[in-house]
Amino acid sequence: MQSPLGPISVTEAGGVITALHWHTGPAPESPLLIEAIHQLTAYFDRRLTRFDLPLDFGHGFSEQVRRAMAAIPYGETRQYGDLAKEIGAPAQAIGQACGANPLPVLIPCHRILAAKGLGGFSAKGGVESKVFLLKLEGAASLLI
Repeated sequence: MQSPLGPISVTEAGGVITALHWHTGPAPESPLLIEAIHQLTAYFDRRLTRFDLPLDFGHGFSEQVRRAMAAIPYGETRQYGDLAKEIGAPAQAIGQACGANPLPVLIPCHRILAAKGLGGFSAKGGVESKVFLLKLEGAASLLI
């Protein structure tokens, strides 16, 4: 699909979405991939605030961090330190797990901010894409 951030494609395996890619991929053929594209389109059109898709959250520590990110409501943010306290891990480890998130947007790592500033964003466009997503969700006032 073509998004405001450029082309996006998604992949699936075993009945779950496994990755979101910041490039054009093959046309979605499965009902799950078609639904993922429909939901992403609705999200970028501001018609969807919560994804209803089976996602691969990974295992172990990565799963803990991804589930904590997924629990952050649309339009809200948390700090790396907030997740660190919740999970019982160093904030740096949370940041690394966010940077390794294979499902940006679907698992909203853009909603995680540094204690002083935005923090990073590993997806295409970096911090500018993070700011765009936060503005899209109405969280821009948190950036001022």
